[in-house]
Amino acid sequence: MSIPELYAEYLVNKNLRKVITQSFPVESSEETQIPISLLSNSLGTVEDQDFLKMTLTAELIIPQTQTHTQDVKKTIPIVQEKEEFILFGAGPAKLPKEVIRTAQSELLDYAGTHQSILEISHRSAEFMALNNATIQKAKDLLNIPDNYKVLFMQGGGTGMFSAIPMNLIGKTGKADYIVTGQWSAKAAKEAQKHGKINQVYPKLDKYGKIPEQGSWKMDPEAAYVYYCANETVDGVEFQEIPETNGVPLIGDMSSNIFSRPIDVSKFGVIFGGAQKNIGPSGVTIVIIREDLMGNALSYTPTVLDFAIIAKDNSLFNTPPTFAIYAMSLVFDWIINNGGVEEMEQRAIKKSSLLYNTIDQSGEFYTNNVEKDCRSRMNVVFRIKNDEGLENDFVKEAKSFGLIGLKGHRSVGGIRASIYNGKDLTIKN
Repeated sequence: MSIPELYAEYLVNKNLRKVITQSFPVESSEETQIPISLLSNSLGTVEDQDFLKMTLTAELIIPQTQTHTQDVKKTIPIVQEKEEFILFGAGPAKLPKEVIRTAQSELLDYAGTHQSILEISHRSAEFMALNNATIQKAKDLLNIPDNYKVLFMQGGGTGMFSAIPMNLIGKTGKADYIVTGQWSAKAAKEAQKHGKINQVYPKLDKYGKIPEQGSWKMDPEAAYVYYCANETVDGVEFQEIPETNGVPLIGDMSSNIFSRPIDVSKFGVIFGGAQKNIGPSGVTIVIIREDLMGNALSYTPTVLDFAIIAKDNSLFNTPPTFAIYAMSLVFDWIINNGGVEEMEQRAIKKSSLLYNTIDQSGEFYTNNVEKDCRSRMNVVFRIKNDEGLENDFVKEAKSFGLIGLKGHRSVGGIRASIYNGKDLTIKN
């Protein structure tokens, strides 16, 4: 909360004024003090100066261990500005600062309900309005056709590895899987529990390319075709949508959804965990064509049955309310920053900066992904194939404020994840 906002709170909150004027003793340290210059710049009137004096007297900068304010509904933490760090984590990933600040300012009282969004009932009118508004924002951003439903589910992408075959494979008992990395491989393995799975080309010796579609061997009886649009571990991303000749296409877009425009009408189902491009962890967005619902296998858990979740507008059971709220804020941020079209341009610029540096390093840095399928979201590279150098790189990077760069534990190396929330800031 800013100083002017704190002052506004002082004017309207009797309990807070009482706390300030009582001047009870509190323990504090230099790290917890509000700089006088910051207050003086924000508070200019006589009344402001009186407030300043009381604030300094009462030491309003109360440590988290303070117990004197138990009768005060709202406590106002003052966080000292710290050196900026740049997060490259693969997920949960960096969120826009504007989103975090908005969530912070609304955390104690959502929409005038006198309840935190963490406390509000998912059956309340306020949350149902939020839920509907979030669905509509998703539809607007991706131009989702009217014959598709937008669902908010739980279980993440891994939960969808089971939900997809359980809801869709029943028509023929067969499905095609395009395996380009670790996540699509895991999805194919999980699907084998529910039907016959055809991998459309032989297992790759190593991940880092997408075989030409002309070489794929599709099963004419497949109920659907599944692919992972962006492999976060291996740094492989499809730049074109696979052609399936009418067979429903399923896209795992957990790590690149809302980072570019997509033609939703070419898909049967699109899903994505929120924790990379559109929010914190806890909610999975599912976009499904209506005619594909209602054919779940008999043993499908109710909470993974798309038709049941759609019927109750994603409120069949208690949804991840805060995650949906945060996702709505991220959608607002995307809309206010030019939509998915602008997100794509930013992604191209960010990834190009890194790939150009790698390619021009004289093989000091190396990226082994074929250029036509390099990921815009997850730039993976090695440093002389030397694990010691890479560990040193991660340590040195952290000393410069660059964190989250260590590659996935299964492959090592370096990975810079540059999702929507990562801006073009360059540290010298």
